[in-house]
Amino acid sequence: MRFGMRKPSLKRSLKARTTGRAKRAVKKAVVPGYGQRGMGVVKNPKRAARNAVYKRTTFSIWDLFR
Repeated sequence: MRFGMRKPSLKRSLKARTTGRAKRAVKKAVVPGYGQRGMGVVKNPKRAARNAVYKRTTFSIWDLFR
């Protein structure tokens, strides 16, 4: 397995904390099943599997400070 460090992106990090929070709140109120665990596998199994492997084989710079 190949392990690597994800490069931090200040721009993406800020966007996830601001714009994304509002959008998620609206979607959770409108779309049934949105934000529930395991819905990614139902919607796109191939992508969900790839993301699961990526999450297990990489780490963030912030993980080093834990």
